[in-house]
Amino acid sequence: MLSITNLQAAYGKVEVLHGISMEVPKGKVVTLIGSNGAGKTTTMRAISGMIKPKGGSVKLGGKDVTGMDSHLIARAGLAHSPEGRRVFSTMSVTDNLLLGAFPRYTRARPRGDIKADLERALELFPRLKERQTQLAGTLSGGEQQMLAMARAVMLNPEVVLLDEPSMGLAPILVEEVFRIISRLKAEGVTMLLVEQFAAAALNVADYGYVLENGRISVHGPADKLKNDPAVQAAYLGGSHQH
Repeated sequence: MLSITNLQAAYGKVEVLHGISMEVPKGKVVTLIGSNGAGKTTTMRAISGMIKPKGGSVKLGGKDVTGMDSHLIARAGLAHSPEGRRVFSTMSVTDNLLLGAFPRYTRARPRGDIKADLERALELFPRLKERQTQLAGTLSGGEQQMLAMARAVMLNPEVVLLDEPSMGLAPILVEEVFRIISRLKAEGVTMLLVEQFAAAALNVADYGYVLENGRISVHGPADKLKNDPAVQAAYLGGSHQH
């Protein structure tokens, strides 16, 4: 569904990604884990068109979208929920969600039943349902994170990129975010998840890639990575987390 081959990316002269390859099959959750500065967010931005790759290719459902403008990649069916919860703070929760469906109104994406999808998004995120008329800027950080995720889902996308959905959230909200990711997975939503909580990410994912200094150092089924001593030592806080 999403195929990344030999992807290279740089900021100015500083090369961040040195040719990484990943596959995100339809209906699967794939996670990309790694320490801060490994290039995880750069990977997401290069995939979604926020920065132009220096080399390699990004294919979405067989279509080459490498280096295309991000709004065109969104039209092709890629929804990006970026780190840092970017929501439209002066608009209501409902209007933020409807903006997520904007390419469907313009027929750039298959329209489907937007009203039903809005209801579904509010069911998935009960906190948003209670606050649907509130301005997004008045929501807590955790609620804004859920709004960013829900807005991505409103595109009715082929693939959702979730960049650090648990960043800065209280533990109880981190649990809720992962519960929602599990529900989306159960509904067959294809996801690429970048996450600092490697153990939680590997618990929900089918497959994982470990990014070190802009290169994939190890990859495999999530269960296998969870039990890999090197991955445990580096990312899972030793061997006590199973």
